[in-house]
Amino acid sequence: MEKREKSSAPTMISPWRSFLQYKLGVVGLGMLVSIILMALLAQWVAPYDPYEIIEATTSDVMAPPSSEHLLGQDDTGRDVLSSVIYGARISLLVGFAASLLIVTLGATIGMLAGYSGGRVDTILMRITDAVLVVPSLPLMLVIIAVAGRGLTNIILVIGLLSWTYMARVVRAQVLSVKERMFVLRARAIGVSHLGIMINHILPQVLPVIFAEATLDISYAILSEATLSFLGLGDPTLTSWGSMLSRAFMRGAVTRGAWWYLVPPGLALAWVTLGLTLLGNTLQEIVNPRLRTHYLFDERKMVAFKLMAGKADLSAKKT
Repeated sequence: MEKREKSSAPTMISPWRSFLQYKLGVVGLGMLVSIILMALLAQWVAPYDPYEIIEATTSDVMAPPSSEHLLGQDDTGRDVLSSVIYGARISLLVGFAASLLIVTLGATIGMLAGYSGGRVDTILMRITDAVLVVPSLPLMLVIIAVAGRGLTNIILVIGLLSWTYMARVVRAQVLSVKERMFVLRARAIGVSHLGIMINHILPQVLPVIFAEATLDISYAILSEATLSFLGLGDPTLTSWGSMLSRAFMRGAVTRGAWWYLVPPGLALAWVTLGLTLLGNTLQEIVNPRLRTHYLFDERKMVAFKLMAGKADLSAKKT
């Protein structure tokens, strides 16, 4: 009997196992999950309710950390640790909701522009360029000041002014995918344009959309913190940006109340760093060419410098 030959086909690595090879990405995911769990379990984790009406004395105003208040008290006598924990809910809500709006607008416009081409592509990209060149922060300030402060207005303003980069990234990906053989075959057998975009192109673009969405969440959280810090956030809600705003306005810097300033700032840095590490890792996974660039490889970088030096010498000789 003949011996069966062993299959030499390469084994496919699962996306999760591939992700676990990136230590920084795993760290970023852990940082993000810890903030999400803290927000979901706020009413059980926080020692006090920051929205509860309390009777504070003068000794409670910006009181330093103690056994009852591990991170001290704010200008109204409330527990800073509880405010930071509950503030994660507002910051994450704005981040995920605004990111969903950014993905919906950007991906839709990018797919329509990349797949249609011609006049449709030109018109949509010119609209994208017009929104892109407008300074986003001053326009956000004007819109919020006119429309009124509120969580819904903040989410809408951030989402409607931040979709341009997503649209450009998706358009570039669609331009590459729509020329592949399986798309041409689907078009040849009579599949509708909408069916091709949803069933054949969108699954190929989803990894890029997901990778960009993680960075959009970070941008939305920082934008909400900026608006709240400038006094345009929802005054009835506790967020990290509003905590920083009240701390600066109530003289926490001059009084040396670091326990009022540092915790919300560290929370913002923590979630932003986690999302950045996670987003960069996902981008490297969905776009392996980033790892092959000479700037990421010391040997290739040295070779590039040598080639550039030889080119300069030959140019001088001539």
